[in-house]
Amino acid sequence: MTNDFTRRALFGIGGAATVAFLASRSPALAAGGTFAITRTDAQWQRMLSPERYHILREAGTERPFSSPLNNEHRRGTFVCAGCSLPLFPSTTKFDSGTGWPSFWKPLPNAVVTRSDHSAFMDRTEVLCRRCGSHLGHVFDDGPKPTGLRYCMNGLALGFHPA
Repeated sequence: MTNDFTRRALFGIGGAATVAFLASRSPALAAGGTFAITRTDAQWQRMLSPERYHILREAGTERPFSSPLNNEHRRGTFVCAGCSLPLFPSTTKFDSGTGWPSFWKPLPNAVVTRSDHSAFMDRTEVLCRRCGSHLGHVFDDGPKPTGLRYCMNGLALGFHPA
């Protein structure tokens, strides 16, 4: 009887931990679905490629140096790949050498952040303010004037030339 209780307790704790982990990785679940644009997982999967779905909705990360947006140097605006909300002006893009498109400042009211304790690290996750899509992370090792580096997944972004 004691072994059964111990096993059930472990499974219960493991199940609760799994739900908590999944909720922390799902922007809509973690934020209580408070974004202006909300869709079901099935709707997101229909509208996004598998790679974009993994990044935007499951907080995945693309391989460094794999995004064509690393080499995008035209004037314009980088937008959310999930809802087309303008996020970063091209004038704030810089080459961080990390392999991901990096910016020193988002547009006003474009992104929200939250603590991210995944992958055994403490980071600040960046989400689209309108649809809650995972964009990347922000670090405090960027250039002046902000000192911030918004390190974004290229697949989380689109680009609209000016």
